[in-house]
Amino acid sequence: MKRYISLLLSVFMVAVLASTALADAAFHIGICTGTVSQSEDDLRGAEAMIAKYGDVADGGMIKHITYPDNFMQEMETTISQIASFADDPLMKVVVVNQAIPGTTEAFRRIREKRDDILLFAGEAHEDPGVIESVADLVINADNIARGYLIIASAKKLGATDFVHISFPRHMSIELLSRRRNIMEAACNDLGIKFHFETAPDPTSDVGVAGAQQFILEKVPAWLDKYGTKTAFFCTNDAHTEPLLKRVAEGGGFFIEADLPSPLMGYPGALGVELADVKGDFPAILKRVEEAVVDQGGKGRMGTWAYSYGYTNSVALAEFGRQCADNGIDHKHFRRKFKLADLSAAYSEATPGSQWNGNFYTDIQTGVQKKNHVLMYQDTYMFGRGYLDMTSVEVPEKYFSVK
Repeated sequence: MKRYISLLLSVFMVAVLASTALADAAFHIGICTGTVSQSEDDLRGAEAMIAKYGDVADGGMIKHITYPDNFMQEMETTISQIASFADDPLMKVVVVNQAIPGTTEAFRRIREKRDDILLFAGEAHEDPGVIESVADLVINADNIARGYLIIASAKKLGATDFVHISFPRHMSIELLSRRRNIMEAACNDLGIKFHFETAPDPTSDVGVAGAQQFILEKVPAWLDKYGTKTAFFCTNDAHTEPLLKRVAEGGGFFIEADLPSPLMGYPGALGVELADVKGDFPAILKRVEEAVVDQGGKGRMGTWAYSYGYTNSVALAEFGRQCADNGIDHKHFRRKFKLADLSAAYSEATPGSQWNGNFYTDIQTGVQKKNHVLMYQDTYMFGRGYLDMTSVEVPEKYFSVK
């Protein structure tokens, strides 16, 4: 009997402690990312926020979920998962990074239930006008400026050809399509030959493994066809690792990834062990740089010093926390939002790095969207250093390329 009473008391104390811990978090922040196989950096950023502020399950601030790898086929599941954040009465901020198709509908469902939650879309895949209609804040890599800057970087490094690798789903995304067209225009202006190559979509029936095998087999043929002074660029994370592997082995240039990071493809491609420096980006950059140089990629292969995907998860969660701390909810956000405050959150998340960016301007109407921000970081070439691309002025003509 005493043992039974003791057990009941233990259960009661655990419940009391859990309740007390939960009360310690005045509000919750929901973060939805992809899985390790599709977007590891985004997920690691969410984990960093859990390490800093605690998991909701343990009474902390952060609730993290992942969307399915085949999100295009499981869109309703994805939508329902994101929308479920609204069921938490303490939820004040929702960050989806990357904001894959279905995010807009999920945000609409959240908004139907709650008129207070801040909705942030990191690296939005849906058309700007669609996601802007419901999100409080939309972030994209500045693919307009980068369309020119990546080509200018390739020119600076001595590239004669540029290969853009993608597939129809990505080319249906306005910002990715515009970047591709800007790249072609910049190549024509800077004297570089532009080539477009199609690769399998990792969300299709071939899956990630089939898409990666295609890249492994095709890059040597492309190098034979276009030459070793060719710069390669792909729009998909899963394609990046095999592309890096073949460029390191066979030649060519890799300026930076679609969503740049020293973690994006490099560890797997070059066999870099990073478990002991997890989350320490200066140490990660140094470790990856050593591997790139050792395997012959010095001055040919680049990145952003800090992961874009990781930074989005961290900076948007931190910015959301600051908003919630200051009592800024959905009703007051647009009136109180300042680009300088957002930029400060990005800078604080990436000590020592240089960022540039601005509000997105609709190509059809010329209207600047105050809830949609385009960001980019300076390019870092392994074995060479920063290219100082954030100080390069992008010619105005490229901003009107559709």
